[in-house]
Amino acid sequence: MSDWLDDMRGRIEVISRSAGLTPRDYAATLVGCIVGEGKAKVLHVGDGAAVYRTTNSDEWAVASWPSNGEYASTTYFVTDDPEPSFQLSEIEGYVSELAVFTDGIEHLVLNYSTRSAFPPFFNRMFSDFRSGGIRKNRKLSRQLCNYLNGPSVCDRTDDDKTLLLARRILNVAPQKHL
Repeated sequence: MSDWLDDMRGRIEVISRSAGLTPRDYAATLVGCIVGEGKAKVLHVGDGAAVYRTTNSDEWAVASWPSNGEYASTTYFVTDDPEPSFQLSEIEGYVSELAVFTDGIEHLVLNYSTRSAFPPFFNRMFSDFRSGGIRKNRKLSRQLCNYLNGPSVCDRTDDDKTLLLARRILNVAPQKHL
């Protein structure tokens, strides 16, 4: 996975130079996940985080904790020179549900005193998600967008608020793509 990080940095270098800028102008954090049969890996640079639940557990676990820089409100970036500070986490077991999110909501969904996930948030999000079926659900996407842009969230953060939800669906026949 660190090869992917090196490749990403190389691409950013080329794009930034062709635009007359520096790689730092394209500073970005990263939470990348690969979920397989019985194992998952998380590559993480900077803030944001990944939270998961396995098929044999009702508990939410934090796969990678946000990394902050030397000072308050600073973090690490993929473009840091000479190389980024990153975490590589391995999860043993079948990940059944996974949430990846940016720093805009991390203080709402993580318990910093116990370094754990805040279960009510994830239980609510995935409850709606589970009932949505296996196809793209525009209504659910709109509801999530409205929630993240609503006053209950925006009054507590002014940062970017991205949330990606994924779940494993067992024993489902492959879908035909048109």
